[in-house]
Amino acid sequence: MTTATQIALDRVTRVPGVRGALVVAASDGLVVAEQLMDGVDGQAAAALTGSLIGRLARTAESAGLRPPAFMHLRGAAGSILAAPGPEDLVLVAVVGPGANLGLARLEMIEAAGGLG
Repeated sequence: MTTATQIALDRVTRVPGVRGALVVAASDGLVVAEQLMDGVDGQAAAALTGSLIGRLARTAESAGLRPPAFMHLRGAAGSILAAPGPEDLVLVAVVGPGANLGLARLEMIEAAGGLG
Protein backbone atom coordinates (compact mmCIF):
# COMPACT_ATOMS: atom_id res chain seq x y z
CA MET A 1 0.00 0.00 0.00
CA THR A 2 1.41 3.36 -1.05
CA THR A 3 0.77 6.40 1.14
CA ALA A 4 0.67 10.05 0.13
CA THR A 5 4.00 10.52 1.91
CA GLN A 6 5.64 7.71 -0.06
CA ILE A 7 4.26 9.10 -3.31
CA ALA A 8 5.67 12.56 -2.50
CA LEU A 9 9.10 11.14 -1.67
CA ASP A 10 9.12 9.03 -4.85
CA ARG A 11 8.23 12.02 -7.04
CA VAL A 12 11.04 14.12 -5.62
CA THR A 13 13.73 11.44 -5.63
CA ARG A 14 13.09 10.70 -9.31
CA VAL A 15 14.31 14.18 -10.29
CA PRO A 16 17.86 14.04 -11.69
CA GLY A 17 20.44 15.21 -9.14
CA VAL A 18 18.25 14.74 -6.06
CA ARG A 19 20.22 12.83 -3.41
CA GLY A 20 17.34 12.37 -1.02
CA ALA A 21 13.98 13.57 0.19
CA LEU A 22 12.40 13.85 3.61
CA VAL A 23 9.12 14.78 5.18
CA VAL A 24 9.81 16.85 8.28
CA ALA A 25 7.67 18.23 11.11
CA ALA A 26 8.23 21.99 10.87
CA SER A 27 7.60 22.64 14.56
CA ASP A 28 10.45 20.47 15.85
CA GLY A 29 12.51 19.41 12.81
CA LEU A 30 11.91 15.70 13.38
CA VAL A 31 11.95 13.33 10.41
CA VAL A 32 8.55 11.81 9.61
CA ALA A 33 9.72 9.83 6.54
CA GLU A 34 12.81 9.74 4.35
CA GLN A 35 14.38 8.32 1.20
CA LEU A 36 18.10 9.15 1.23
CA MET A 37 21.22 8.05 -0.61
CA ASP A 38 24.13 6.75 1.45
CA GLY A 39 26.13 9.55 3.04
CA VAL A 40 23.25 12.05 3.28
CA ASP A 41 22.63 13.21 6.87
CA GLY A 42 18.87 13.39 7.03
CA GLN A 43 18.74 14.44 10.68
CA ALA A 44 20.91 17.51 10.05
CA ALA A 45 18.92 18.52 6.96
CA ALA A 46 15.64 18.07 8.86
CA ALA A 47 16.73 20.12 11.86
CA LEU A 48 18.11 22.94 9.71
CA THR A 49 15.06 23.05 7.47
CA GLY A 50 12.54 22.92 10.31
CA SER A 51 14.28 25.81 12.03
CA LEU A 52 14.56 27.94 8.87
CA ILE A 53 10.98 27.37 7.75
CA GLY A 54 9.73 28.37 11.21
CA ARG A 55 11.85 31.51 11.26
CA LEU A 56 10.86 32.51 7.73
CA ALA A 57 7.17 32.04 8.55
CA ARG A 58 7.44 34.16 11.72
CA THR A 59 9.39 36.87 9.89
CA ALA A 60 6.87 36.99 7.05
CA GLU A 61 3.98 37.16 9.51
CA SER A 62 5.67 40.04 11.38
CA ALA A 63 6.02 41.88 8.09
CA GLY A 64 2.37 41.29 7.23
CA LEU A 65 3.21 38.84 4.44
CA ARG A 66 2.17 35.28 3.68
CA PRO A 67 4.60 32.53 4.67
CA PRO A 68 6.96 31.35 1.92
CA ALA A 69 5.72 28.60 -0.41
CA PHE A 70 9.25 27.41 -1.18
CA MET A 71 12.75 27.72 0.28
CA HIS A 72 16.09 27.23 -1.49
CA LEU A 73 19.26 27.16 0.61
CA ARG A 74 22.33 26.96 -1.61
CA GLY A 75 25.75 25.68 -0.57
CA ALA A 76 29.02 24.81 -2.27
CA ALA A 77 28.20 21.09 -2.51
CA GLY A 78 24.53 21.46 -3.45
CA SER A 79 21.27 22.77 -2.06
CA ILE A 80 18.47 22.05 0.35
CA LEU A 81 15.00 22.73 -0.99
CA ALA A 82 11.85 22.88 1.10
CA ALA A 83 8.14 23.16 0.35
CA PRO A 84 5.74 23.54 3.29
CA GLY A 85 2.69 21.31 3.20
CA PRO A 86 -0.42 20.90 5.34
CA GLU A 87 -0.50 19.93 9.01
CA ASP A 88 2.95 21.33 9.94
CA LEU A 89 4.72 19.07 7.42
CA VAL A 90 7.55 20.16 5.13
CA LEU A 91 8.82 18.30 2.08
CA VAL A 92 12.62 18.60 1.90
CA ALA A 93 15.05 17.65 -0.86
CA VAL A 94 18.83 17.40 -0.65
CA VAL A 95 20.23 18.02 -4.12
CA GLY A 96 23.66 17.96 -5.73
CA PRO A 97 25.15 20.88 -7.66
CA GLY A 98 24.03 19.48 -11.03
CA ALA A 99 20.41 18.89 -10.08
CA ASN A 100 17.51 20.07 -12.19
CA LEU A 101 16.31 22.69 -9.69
CA GLY A 102 13.35 23.87 -11.75
CA LEU A 103 11.91 20.38 -12.09
CA ALA A 104 12.63 19.65 -8.42
CA ARG A 105 10.78 22.81 -7.40
CA LEU A 106 7.73 21.98 -9.52
CA GLU A 107 7.54 18.40 -8.25
CA MET A 108 8.01 19.47 -4.64
CA ILE A 109 5.35 22.17 -4.62
CA GLU A 110 2.79 19.81 -6.16
CA ALA A 111 3.75 16.85 -3.96
CA ALA A 112 3.82 18.92 -0.74
CA GLY A 113 0.17 19.80 -1.20
CA GLY A 114 -0.75 16.11 -1.00
CA LEU A 115 1.02 15.41 2.29
CA GLY A 116 -0.92 14.69 5.41
